[in-house]
Parts: sequence; structure tokens; C-alpha cells
Amino acid sequence: MLKKIEVFKENDFSDKQFKKLLVHDSPYFKVINFNFRAGQELPVHSHDIDGQLSITVLEGEGEFLGAEDSAMPAYAGDVLISDISEPHGIRAETDMRVLVTIAPPI
Repeated sequence: MLKKIEVFKENDFSDKQFKKLLVHDSPYFKVINFNFRAGQELPVHSHDIDGQLSITVLEGEGEFLGAEDSAMPAYAGDVLISDISEPHGIRAETDMRVLVTIAPPI
């Protein structure tokens, strides 16, 4: 089965809070598109499950957030990969589109 989702057309931005679009959900992995206006963020959090996640910056600039106020610059084309149990978040400095993939072990 092939499935095409045009996230730039399917998900827009909101001035109130970041927008979230569930792109795909299956027993194997989950894909979520987040759109942030400049200044919006997904606060640092973690999940009490096994697995890994990737955060890919599709457009814009910001910071990948981690434990103890750590931060790394995040630019279009950057990919952060982490265990899902590790603290993670995102802060947008410009309007920003990201694609998150969550994969539990098989």
C-alpha cells in the first residue's frame, strides 16, 4: 500500500498554538507533522515507553530542546534522533514545520 500525504497542504499554522497533524499511525510507527509560528514551542517532555523518535526540520529555524535546559540549533534539513524516553522538545525562532516519527521496537 502506498499512501501520499502533502503535509504543506494538509496542515497550516495557528497564531494561538502549534498545529499538529497525525500523518500516519500503525503498530510499526507513527508520523506527526507539527507547525509552529515563531516563538511557539513543544515543551520538553519524555515518554515512558521503549522506542526511538526522529524530528526532521522541513522548514524554518529553531532549537531542539533536551534535558536540563540543553538546546541545539535546528535548521531545515536537520534530523534529531533519540530514544523516546529521553527528554525532547522544540522551540521555533521562525515559522517552522517539523516531521516527527516515533518507532517502537518490533
